[in-house]
Amino acid sequence: MAETLSLADPFTVPTRHWHRLDDGRLQCDACPRACKLREAQRGVCFVRGRVDDQVVLTSYGRSSGYCVDPIEKKPLNHFLPGTSVLSFGTAGCNLACRFCQNWDISKSKEVDRLSDAAPPETIADAALELGCASVAFTYNDPVIFVEYAVDTADACREKGVRSVAVSAGYATDATRRELYGAVDAANIDLKGFTDDFYRHVAMGELQPVLDTLRYIRHETDTWLEITTLLIPGMNDSDAELHEMTAWVAGELGPDVPVHFSAFHPDYKMRDVPPTPPSTLSRARRIAMEEGLRYVYTGNVHDRAGDTTLCPSCGAEVIERDWYELRSWKLTGDGHCRACGAAVAGVYDGPPGEWGARRVPVQLKTGRAVRR
Repeated sequence: MAETLSLADPFTVPTRHWHRLDDGRLQCDACPRACKLREAQRGVCFVRGRVDDQVVLTSYGRSSGYCVDPIEKKPLNHFLPGTSVLSFGTAGCNLACRFCQNWDISKSKEVDRLSDAAPPETIADAALELGCASVAFTYNDPVIFVEYAVDTADACREKGVRSVAVSAGYATDATRRELYGAVDAANIDLKGFTDDFYRHVAMGELQPVLDTLRYIRHETDTWLEITTLLIPGMNDSDAELHEMTAWVAGELGPDVPVHFSAFHPDYKMRDVPPTPPSTLSRARRIAMEEGLRYVYTGNVHDRAGDTTLCPSCGAEVIERDWYELRSWKLTGDGHCRACGAAVAGVYDGPPGEWGARRVPVQLKTGRAVRR
């Protein structure tokens, strides 16, 4: 059974984003679900709930596990390429996607007491010790543990470590500004481009996600990339892909990288076939026709779909093989060596050399231990 809510739990902390309704319930304002809670009730995300007449977060400082990944796995292709990132998540989620690829974490209704736990400062220290250029809030959505994510981003910044939010962007304006303004980069999962898809497949709404994308792009210095998981027959039509990528080009600009990734049968959609590689290639072609300069295919072996091209002369400036950088033809500040044109992104000298390694770690007594 799931544990009861209690402020005596060291992982439970008061939150900021809520208000009292006339009928005595408290409304959580972290995301557009606006869960209305009576005493001892939890929200849809499960990790936010009401105790002692306030809304609390029950997963502060408690993680489902830590792993050192290539930054390209987030996926971020234009943010400190080749470097490693310390990745972690908590439990729960504020959406209910039928196709969830991380359902064992995001749909969890409990957090094991033996799971790896660490305060923000310990995570920042571990990233330094492990040689990671950044820390990523991933596996489940940082919107639902915004207080922990923002405190960790602040602790990382003090030590010269960047922070990354891997998120569905399903946030209210207040949470949107607190979270995405605090991190250095974000990959937003734009799950589809119709209200019907969000309502019936992701169990949410499209508009808040579009608002998040506009906010990050136009009101912050946070580096932005977008990922869309293409599901056969659901969000992969030519018409929807044209509409979505035209919106990105027009509303966010042609320099925002877009990643199309392949669905595989999982969670509540095991009867849907996997996405063929040709669908990803078709989506990439459509996006480039709509004016996007940096479009990638994911979850498939596709050299063309992994490669970054100079938007001016067309030279292959970053050649990738899955998460490995094979060739690098940029200056340290991100200009094409062939023609001198700027390639959008965040660069810091030569590329990293982490490669495709994935290294699980534990944080114990303030130190990182490889598992």
